[in-house]
Amino acid sequence: MKCRICGKKPVIYMPHHRLALCKEDFISWFERYTDRTIKEFSMFSPEDRILVAVSGGKDSLALWHVLRKLGYEADGFYLHLGIGGYSERSRNKVESFAKNLGAKVIVVDLREEIADIPQLERLTSREACSVCGLVKRYNFNRVAKEHGYNVVVTGHNLDDEASSLLANVINWNIKYLGRKFPVLEEEEGFVKKAKPFCKFSEKETALYALLNGIDFIEEECPFSEDASSIFYKEILNSIEEKFPGTKMRFYLEYLRKMYPRFREEEERTLQPCKVCGEPSPSEICPVCRLKERIAAKRT
Repeated sequence: MKCRICGKKPVIYMPHHRLALCKEDFISWFERYTDRTIKEFSMFSPEDRILVAVSGGKDSLALWHVLRKLGYEADGFYLHLGIGGYSERSRNKVESFAKNLGAKVIVVDLREEIADIPQLERLTSREACSVCGLVKRYNFNRVAKEHGYNVVVTGHNLDDEASSLLANVINWNIKYLGRKFPVLEEEEGFVKKAKPFCKFSEKETALYALLNGIDFIEEECPFSEDASSIFYKEILNSIEEKFPGTKMRFYLEYLRKMYPRFREEEERTLQPCKVCGEPSPSEICPVCRLKERIAAKRT
């Protein structure tokens, strides 16, 4: 097998694209494909101020790298979750990467805002991944608005999106299916959100990061071991191995055929939270209610 572009030895073969590429041509293809995805879904333009939600992992750092290379004004945001040494190591990776990139990174410590994730899990009886997602979404939006960014981007890849879609279809979570799109437009106090890596497999984003010498944290979050998303990813990986292209077809055909129907059913009535001013389905937003519960249990 040879690189389709130059004939050299390939570093990857992508069955769903029927494409083998060498190191140089893969990097070039990956960056062009990212830019094409951005334009395909009208995610943002060079005039936008973009905030990249970075965790220190391969996907978010690779995304930040690509966006800066493509000429977009993109800074980083890291939310310190207080997960012991893991969060400290992740923060170090992010700050070191930002320095090498010559870019700005905003750091917010969740322990100073409310409490760390282990405490929140213990005090609320909610699963760590559930409460983590809640405080992340809240802070991504809040910090973006406070610092004048009009788009928040995340490094979710095809494996993430397809496994999440499968979970929501199996459980018929209509509310989430109605928002399962690579771009969520600005609305009612929410900044625009986008996922430029939504059509890349996890293998492809990892290879791009490695080939570019990106120093990312390789260990998984300690709480991810019991995450249901891993189970759904394993199911899709098994199907993908036998039928290459399954993940891509499942995800893209949903966007084309089913998302418009679920989008029509997804209606939200939001109002400013009386405590913090962030968009909320009730008078007090979920995060402020969480803060109240934590404060009550500590007294």
